Amino acid sequence: MTSTTRRGRVGYAAFFAKHGALIAITVVWMVPLLALFLSSFRSAHDISSTGWWTSIFPPYRFTLENYESVLARNGIGRNFVNSILITVPVTLITVVIASVTGFAFARWRFAGRDALFVIVLVLLSVPLQMTLVPVLQLFSSLHIVGTFPAVWIAHVGYGLPFAVYLLRNFFATIPDELFEAAAIDGASDLTSFFRIGIPLAAPALAAVAVFEFMWVWNDLLVALIYLGGSPDVAPLTLAVTNLVNSRGEGWEVLTAAAFILMAVPIIVFFALQRYFVRGMMAGAIK
Repeated sequence: MTSTTRRGRVGYAAFFAKHGALIAITVVWMVPLLALFLSSFRSAHDISSTGWWTSIFPPYRFTLENYESVLARNGIGRNFVNSILITVPVTLITVVIASVTGFAFARWRFAGRDALFVIVLVLLSVPLQMTLVPVLQLFSSLHIVGTFPAVWIAHVGYGLPFAVYLLRNFFATIPDELFEAAAIDGASDLTSFFRIGIPLAAPALAAVAVFEFMWVWNDLLVALIYLGGSPDVAPLTLAVTNLVNSRGEGWEVLTAAAFILMAVPIIVFFALQRYFVRGMMAGAIK
């Protein structure tokens, strides 16, 4: 056996081992999601008497009653809209502020720039729980507890340090020659930001948007503290939690509500995964 043939076999073995491991990990991650999805279309009797895997084989007894119960009788539809009204504005505000701030840290020279960026890095290590009481007292004095602005401000504040850090690193990787050429052509800093920085930073912006959207959408603690469980502004996570407390035995309803909660971030991630991976790789260079 020649050395070339031996290397070729070793290469094939490594290839199949790597892809086999990836397939195995994917299956392990997908099985619980598949189980939840199938259970959400099964009746309470079927869930309590047979395993979820039996629904794959005939006779099929799938039903939409679980989703009808969740959306209509339990009022989850309103909570779904509340989650959208919380998550989308927070994501947009965070991306806008972080993009401007990250560009300033990466491209502008001003007094105290490095010290301010160190403060941003320090804020990444501050536990969220340490801020709950003082921020809640501040919101109470402003009489905004239990309103959307309270949770908007809180989420934007909590998400900005990481977003600024990631975007600053990405903007720092853009060659200086591009901005110098734009300056020679008479472009201002603002023009360079919109004409050069933003188009090139699209992957990083998508990565920040995906992270922020998923964090805010899946949040329970911040919404519970600053919204106080008010049913008029309660997001989907609070509604599902209340559903668990009040109907702990209604597994068919819980599975439908949980899948609705999971579906939106999954769709957003897969829609932007190409930009997400590119943005994360670029933002980790420096």
